[in-house]
Amino acid sequence: MREYEVNNMILQVTVTKYLPTNVYFYIDEQSKHGFIIDPGAEAEKLKKVAADKGFVIEKILLTHGHFDHIAAVSELQEAWGAEVCMQENGRDYATNPAWNLSSQIGEDIILHDVTYLPDNAVITLKDNPNHKLQLLHVPGHTTDGCAYYNAQEGIAFVGDCVFRESYGRTDMPGGDEETLLSKIVDRILTLPKETLLLSAHSEETTVEHEMKMPWYQGRLK
Repeated sequence: MREYEVNNMILQVTVTKYLPTNVYFYIDEQSKHGFIIDPGAEAEKLKKVAADKGFVIEKILLTHGHFDHIAAVSELQEAWGAEVCMQENGRDYATNPAWNLSSQIGEDIILHDVTYLPDNAVITLKDNPNHKLQLLHVPGHTTDGCAYYNAQEGIAFVGDCVFRESYGRTDMPGGDEETLLSKIVDRILTLPKETLLLSAHSEETTVEHEMKMPWYQGRLK
């Protein structure tokens, strides 16, 4: 497991049980309360990171419901008493091992007590409403795919919607390439050009850099 500080509010931890997946702690610097995004494996190690850093995790946020993003959720939910949040189409993935692909690894993961959120929902900390993320629905990799955006900090956690110089697969349940490309253009590439895009399976990138990719040309306004 590798740790990397993106800045003083964001800690990236890469877990590797299934395939390398970037898990993000998005933490309020003063209170040490915050969110964890896409805890896809290695719950014990993630709990240790939080304990060692003094983090209090209020909410577990999911960019989509594939097993490599949700496998550690139930254990962390029980340990921390944290609310689990995902886009409202996520019910198909949270409750169906065939759709979340966990049936392919013989684990049959099912999530319980999930809060399903609509497009543009704003997620905040209890004691600091300025520490917040806006859910941007970006389907195409999955029907529930989304990014979590903070305009003030100029960051977006984009899951598998966008990778550096690439984008998520669309050949799995709920996937559609045309939908994904159009939604990336409409919801991600309309953000300020300097916005930092933090992906689940690649190094970080920016809106400005991704706008140069040939698959978006002709779609950009």
